[in-house]
Amino acid sequence: MTLIISGHGLTIENIVEVARHNRKIALHPDATKRIKACRIMIEQKLEAGEIMYGINTGIGEFSEVVLTDEQVSEFQKYLIYNHAAGIGDAMPEEWVRGAMLGRVNVHAHGNSGCRLEITQTLVEMLNKGVTPYVCKQGSVGACGDLAPMSQIALLMMGEGKAYYQGEFLEGHEALKRAGIEVPGLKARDGLATINGSNVLTAMSAIFLYDANNWMKQAEIAASMSLEALKANMKPYDARIHAVRGFSGSMRSAAAIRKVVAQGDLVEGRIKCKVQDAYSMRSTPQVIGAAHDALAYARSQVEIELNGVGDNPIFFADENLQLSGANFQGSPVSVPMDMAGMVVTMVSVLSERRLNRLNNPALSVGLPAFLTKGAGMFSGLMLSQYTADMQIVEQRILSAPACIQSIPAAADQEDFVSMGMNTALKNFQIFDNACGILGIEFMAAAQALDFRDFTFGIGTRKAHEVIRRHVDFLDIDRPLHTDHNAMKALVRSCEILREVEAVVGTLE
Repeated sequence: MTLIISGHGLTIENIVEVARHNRKIALHPDATKRIKACRIMIEQKLEAGEIMYGINTGIGEFSEVVLTDEQVSEFQKYLIYNHAAGIGDAMPEEWVRGAMLGRVNVHAHGNSGCRLEITQTLVEMLNKGVTPYVCKQGSVGACGDLAPMSQIALLMMGEGKAYYQGEFLEGHEALKRAGIEVPGLKARDGLATINGSNVLTAMSAIFLYDANNWMKQAEIAASMSLEALKANMKPYDARIHAVRGFSGSMRSAAAIRKVVAQGDLVEGRIKCKVQDAYSMRSTPQVIGAAHDALAYARSQVEIELNGVGDNPIFFADENLQLSGANFQGSPVSVPMDMAGMVVTMVSVLSERRLNRLNNPALSVGLPAFLTKGAGMFSGLMLSQYTADMQIVEQRILSAPACIQSIPAAADQEDFVSMGMNTALKNFQIFDNACGILGIEFMAAAQALDFRDFTFGIGTRKAHEVIRRHVDFLDIDRPLHTDHNAMKALVRSCEILREVEAVVGTLE
């Protein structure tokens, strides 16, 4: 079913549907009317000789330079040329597609002033699968994601490069094969295409979607480890979390109760300690805090997805243009720095449970390093090394980028959000998080194979899925294959899908 773009109601799920799963989109008729009305106003102001930033003036430090009529027609081309200044590897196509969708939703408000043809070209590119080639690095997250968005805007002139049907092509060739006309750039069109934090916002939306699924898998892994360690399950009682009142904590405890339901441990048939270590009994409080942080980040990202991130902003009904700073990425970069940090925090908690599974002094009767042949074999000893290395990298990456401003443009742009750094490092954090959690899953499955009692319904299903991908470690073997298989399994969400099929949703 086609997603109708109106400027409102866009969710992080919509970003994933379009960017990752190629859902088709269409402009709402009212959005089309707003875009046309705003463009009429722009053209009237140009004819009247009114000075408008970025249309008949330079930008940044050159904002006081007024352009001649002849220069106005050429300025947008050179604007895109000099801002297409990225560096590094190509972005994944889903990041670029998400940014294009976000920009269409900005235009749908009718405050950006570009021609309708520009917005419609973005729509056609999304629907027909033409994805511009965009470098990962270059944006400082203020004045919009100018460098990456300019590589998208090159396609508006039939330039740049793009992916189409599995081929990497010149931009004009990709558009031609897809049957998309090159719209060209006229006054305002270029700046209206690039002047928002759409790339870092799309990346953040995709990250939050995946991080939520990862958090639910962290609860499944925790449940498996808790059963393997014969944990006292009373700290997961709903009443404990209700009286404190944090919604994330209540959600996390409820999820874990679902996974361990119908097992001997939660039913009180297995002897356990009066009180466990923090890494066991405070899991709902820790993962719950992460849930709450991600929920706040989601709220801010969705505000940005549905707001007018542009400059200047035009109000056709008032015949008015106002210049401000709605391109500034800080409203997204601040909560997203926190979002990356809490993924690291939950990864640390996962590693602490892994430690308890491996350590014979802490594992309540499990063999050292989860091997039957201690001494000859080392079992999962080195798996913890691998997790620890990734934890340290996550900690380094968890330093906030939003406080790292470096002034640019001769101090005209003297505070920038560095939100692209936030978005990029969050994906590195997430990549490590999948590896760390995969190792806990593998260790928990190994530990459960040494226990002889009935596990919870969700735990049994998770164990079953893991054993399809990684065998019991009977004698030592190279573990990198298992680690990578488990990391891929976490990324695929296969464990999550199958567990939720038997216990219900974990949200």
